[in-house]
Amino acid sequence: MKSSELQSIKQRYNIVGNCEALNHALDVALQVAPTDLSVLIVGESGVGKEIIPRVIHDNSPRRREKYFAINCGSIPEGTIDSELFGHVKGSFTGAINDSPGYFGVANKGTLFLDEVGELPLATQARLLRVLETGEYIPVGATEVRKTDVRIVAATNVNIRQAISEGRFREDLYYRLNSIPIQIPPLRDRGEDIALLFRLFAMQMAEKYRMDKVVLTEEAKQMLMRYKWPGNVRQLKNITEQISILSTERQITPEILARFIPQDQETTQLATIRNEGDHSFENEREILYKILFELRSNVNDMRREMSTLKKQIEDVQTVPSATVPSTPAIPTIPTIPTIPTTTTLEDAVAEEYVEPVKEPENLNLDAWSRQALEKALDRNGGNRKKAAQELGISDRTLYRRLKQYGLDK
Repeated sequence: MKSSELQSIKQRYNIVGNCEALNHALDVALQVAPTDLSVLIVGESGVGKEIIPRVIHDNSPRRREKYFAINCGSIPEGTIDSELFGHVKGSFTGAINDSPGYFGVANKGTLFLDEVGELPLATQARLLRVLETGEYIPVGATEVRKTDVRIVAATNVNIRQAISEGRFREDLYYRLNSIPIQIPPLRDRGEDIALLFRLFAMQMAEKYRMDKVVLTEEAKQMLMRYKWPGNVRQLKNITEQISILSTERQITPEILARFIPQDQETTQLATIRNEGDHSFENEREILYKILFELRSNVNDMRREMSTLKKQIEDVQTVPSATVPSTPAIPTIPTIPTIPTTTTLEDAVAEEYVEPVKEPENLNLDAWSRQALEKALDRNGGNRKKAAQELGISDRTLYRRLKQYGLDK
């Protein structure tokens, strides 16, 4: 594209900057505009992705037809199919009339689907059919309808990661990604940062009839070193804050530091895991994991309680004269079962007439450790057999061994 044509496009759409990556994105947009190919615009939040679809539509044969920009992330999941593909009267509560939906209204025109990565999977399947055949079925309808709509989509989501996690259809990605356009983040645009600041400052001065704020050279360098996680949107907000709140019109680094966040190394608004890591973005998945572990622990506790209860019953049924001096499984001192016809005084007396010989150490952990050691000794160190003898799971046995330092 000629430099004069590029400057004309920038002036028409109020695009500021001479970054090579930005110029390339505009060049691709103008080249693809005369076609009907689907376009996928990729870039971080706040970089200005919404300008490119407008450029494509206004320079295409569809420029005299309708253009709709739809934020897919702002439409509730329960109504998005109706919003996009329409519905018939009575198809759901509140459907008092037929609705053609965006695909019906925008026939022959252009639809810009912003945040397309937020679409539900069921809606993605419907969108794929429209892209491939131009056909769709409104909610509650039985007849197929046709539409001729040019699709331009945009997202700040890592689509390949979303595909690997099952949140986005791979076939839809390749259908949308006929022509990819990458919008550079603000931190990679160099001198464009200062140019944008000057533009926003001038707009504020004209709108509110005030003196324009101007950066010193040191403040300009500080502005360009910042990473701008919110990109152009964040720069505009900070420029507006400085214009309104700063009493000085000459902005020094000291003044600028009061408006720029201190974590200057931050390059993103939220932590992004490595491609190979699994991210629990769905809270239900985290909850299922916790409940599964909790259920496993409860089952282990039940087995342990059942084993302890059996040991207590065995001790109560064995006469004290026959209790060995070194029992195979250490017993836990308990109050004998009191018959319904026995008074509390008789029960207390009975407990001390023929007491069961108790270990001197009354610590339950010590008894449990001794039981583990005995079981391991009898089974030649075989942990699986020891766990079976004690009536506990292998997992519980390993946890107890680690707790008492016996796992070495």
